[in-house]
Amino acid sequence: MNWITLTLFAALMQSVRTAGQKELATRVSAVASTHVRYLFGLPFALLYLYIVLQIYADEQWHLGTRFYSYASAAAVAQILATACLVSVLAKRNFAVGTAFAKTEALITAVLAALLFAEYLSWIAWLTVLIGIVGVLMLNKNLVLSDVFRGGLSLHSATTIGIASGVFFSFTSLFLRQASLSLNVSPILAASITLAFMVSIQTIISGVWVWVEDKQQFKTLANTIGLCTFVGVTSVLGSIGWFTAMTMQFPALVKALGQIEFIFALVLTGSVFKERNTRRELLGMFFIVASVVILMLSRLF
Repeated sequence: MNWITLTLFAALMQSVRTAGQKELATRVSAVASTHVRYLFGLPFALLYLYIVLQIYADEQWHLGTRFYSYASAAAVAQILATACLVSVLAKRNFAVGTAFAKTEALITAVLAALLFAEYLSWIAWLTVLIGIVGVLMLNKNLVLSDVFRGGLSLHSATTIGIASGVFFSFTSLFLRQASLSLNVSPILAASITLAFMVSIQTIISGVWVWVEDKQQFKTLANTIGLCTFVGVTSVLGSIGWFTAMTMQFPALVKALGQIEFIFALVLTGSVFKERNTRRELLGMFFIVASVVILMLSRLF
């Protein structure tokens, strides 16, 4: 299975999972909703690791300082990114909330070049920029209104959404470095990194919920079905993302992952009954165009 197929699968699963978290966010806090994806996803992540270890039993691997450092940093960054995303979903339309987080494609490309010397070709940069144009078209009025009101508030949907993109970018870059440090096949490396990160994230987010409002655990106990759905789809999406980003530069994976927004638009209309404007549909066109260009550039 190549990185393109894995990315498309991951984007679909992430969109479905985010829809589940949007529903969950109406019942619990943003932090509790974030904890759900890890707590209920952990058993499935460990099961997946067990299966992969049986298949790749002949490969030797070792968890060194480089792995622990990058995997731990990625785990924390993803918790913060998810908390920001859930928060912005509570403030804005589902598709628009997802679009804010999609600024990570451009951010990832810039940070990858600055921190890890992973440089993209001109056509790859073109696809990233076209996708970002689509995202900005969807949010132009909101961004400008925030600025004209005296700057971006720390609690505005725009600020929180962009923060989500930044943290997701660090997550992508750090998890790739953690996986590569193992020097094994991408599938095995990704499964080890995923299991380690989800384990750390379950503990950290659990403590966070306990300190902030431990009554949230009682609410979660009454939404087992929805929580399990979020956990399973989260792990399935992570398997795709982690493996794809171990195989390929995260910036390219994220550029193709813009297709998630199309899935979000479908969910917006069919599940949440939220109407999308012409500007949003035009933004969707740019995102689709960026994905098509990227696909063609990789296939020919």
